[in-house]
Amino acid sequence: MKKLMRTGATAALALSVSTPVFAEDITLRIGSGHPPGVVYAGLMINYFQAELKERVEARTDHTVNFVEGYSGSIAKVNEVLEAVQDGILDIGGFCFCFEPSNLPLHAFQVMMPFGTMDPEMSLDIAQEVYAEVPYLSDVFEDNFNQVLLSRIADGGYNLGTSFPWDDLSDLQGQKIAGAGLNLNWLRLAGVSEVQSSLATAYTEMTTNVYEGWIMFPSAWVNLKLYEPGPYYSLIGFGSMTWHGMTMNQDTYNSLPDDFKEILLEVAADFEEQTGSVNASEYDRLVGELRELITVTEISPEVRRAWAESLADWPQSLADDLNGQGLPATQVLNLVLDRAEAHGYEWPVRYVVE
Repeated sequence: MKKLMRTGATAALALSVSTPVFAEDITLRIGSGHPPGVVYAGLMINYFQAELKERVEARTDHTVNFVEGYSGSIAKVNEVLEAVQDGILDIGGFCFCFEPSNLPLHAFQVMMPFGTMDPEMSLDIAQEVYAEVPYLSDVFEDNFNQVLLSRIADGGYNLGTSFPWDDLSDLQGQKIAGAGLNLNWLRLAGVSEVQSSLATAYTEMTTNVYEGWIMFPSAWVNLKLYEPGPYYSLIGFGSMTWHGMTMNQDTYNSLPDDFKEILLEVAADFEEQTGSVNASEYDRLVGELRELITVTEISPEVRRAWAESLADWPQSLADDLNGQGLPATQVLNLVLDRAEAHGYEWPVRYVVE
């Protein structure tokens, strides 16, 4: 129950909507712009869909079927929020990084780079921030006709490249890809940044559109990015909880109450799975990469120097977002405080006023 309640707005909605029309056969369109090789998208299929179908059909008279739209087959990575809003998808998983205008504050952990590399801690921190700032959940219902079912943690971000490096100076003149706000980790450190997405990463690395990617090890292994990028450097940018899985509000309201109860239960469990699976897989995947390519540990001094180059950035972001009427200073300070409450020590302790 505690985990269920931490999904915030979704649990409140389950109590507030009127009793819908009963339905026995329920078909849901579900998808992501990312392929199943990305951990959260794979978990949507192998955990969320499988568990929802099994639990609903074991505990109710309903049947559940899915029309799948992964790898951008229904909506590309930057189209999922709108696709769920319009009902093209009933359920969608996506990165908030592709919605900088609609969800400018939801990538708040990315605004605090070099945080914890533990996806379970990252998820815990995000859950606690969402619990204290209702806007983060409510905005999906208020502005986008959807319910936030689950927050999604990523594995810890490092840097994969087609060339070796061990100091920031080695990255000068090279083009490195990222998505959304994490491009600033590069730009502010004097590295040439390129906006991209995992859907095109392999081809673009192979054709030298760029020479590296800020990326977690699961993608480097599962999408075979180690082929065009035979160097993986453990820099420790942090694990970010900056994806989400949402459901169209009209679809949600039309569901039978007993189905909604199980849906929210499975969504809460799926949320926890994104943390625990990424955490358990990290060492295994880095070990697999060590057998395939060159994996190096970047020194703490280089990591600290990179963090210092970004020290003023969180305040700049907070000033901009505060000016948009968003609770940025509150959120960013909560991230700092909650991380430390979980025992994390920042290489550079950002100051946001």
